[in-house]
Amino acid sequence: MARGWAALLALCGWTFAAQAQAPIAFVGFLNSGSPNERAHLIQAFREGLREGGYVDGRNVAVEYRWAEGQPERLPKLAAELLERKVAVIVATGSLAPGIAAKKATSTTPIVFTGPEDPVKLGLVSSLSRPGGNATGITGRSGALQRKRLQILKELIPSASRIVYLSNPNNPQATSLVDEMMAAAESLGVPVTVVNASSEPEIERAFEVMKQMRAGAALIASDAFFTSRREQIAALAARHALPASYAFREFPMVGGLMSYGPNIADIYRQAGLYTARILNGVRPADLPVQQSDKVELVVNIETAKTLRLPISRDFLSRVDLVIQ
Repeated sequence: MARGWAALLALCGWTFAAQAQAPIAFVGFLNSGSPNERAHLIQAFREGLREGGYVDGRNVAVEYRWAEGQPERLPKLAAELLERKVAVIVATGSLAPGIAAKKATSTTPIVFTGPEDPVKLGLVSSLSRPGGNATGITGRSGALQRKRLQILKELIPSASRIVYLSNPNNPQATSLVDEMMAAAESLGVPVTVVNASSEPEIERAFEVMKQMRAGAALIASDAFFTSRREQIAALAARHALPASYAFREFPMVGGLMSYGPNIADIYRQAGLYTARILNGVRPADLPVQQSDKVELVVNIETAKTLRLPISRDFLSRVDLVIQ
């Protein structure tokens, strides 16, 4: 009899252990880029999930779908995730994945990230009361345009012509350009817009900047540009052109400087929001968060290569110095 109870308890223990380790929900992760360039962001997302009580592979399973820089693939990838009966779609990289997910479903919860305005793009009714099935975290990169231009001009006061590199395929491109031109006018700084939406066009854009004798460049906050950050940083170095970017990922690969939100922290917050939704909170009851973690990052080695003197006062305001 004792052996029977022992066997039964052992069986129950094995069953409970198996259940504890079996995924209880699927989460769909939809991204406009590729996994190789976003490994640190996946880690940040998982950290947020873990803070909320969920561990990928233990009590939740994450299904990853990558558009590899091809936004036309997003609707199909979103549909694939819905076929997998995911409990939440985490749409990241820009708001394009969020738009694709929103068009694909009006019921499955969506957590989006991106620098663009989700209200203007129709993802939510308002930031404080999203309504519907979507909520998320934004980086407010558009609102930081004036400050980015101001910092660049402070660092390179001799730059008489500044070029703004924009991706016309970005849903918010027109709005971002308008904000930049308004900032340029208010600061009295001449800014010229150059467009690029493919790798060859990025190459040509830098040739155009050279022909224009640009003194500095501002690279728009854009998922495609971020995915091509090594190419862009290398071109800026080749043409000896000081450039400012929206995210620290650029100076990490040789870009001069960046001023903008910490993307990894945004992904971590997306993980936290996903955990809350898995715990039963409705997206409509979760206000869209605007990341307040804004950082100034400078690559000192790149500054030395460009022969740019950086004052102690300027360095005292830098959040991260890359040697």
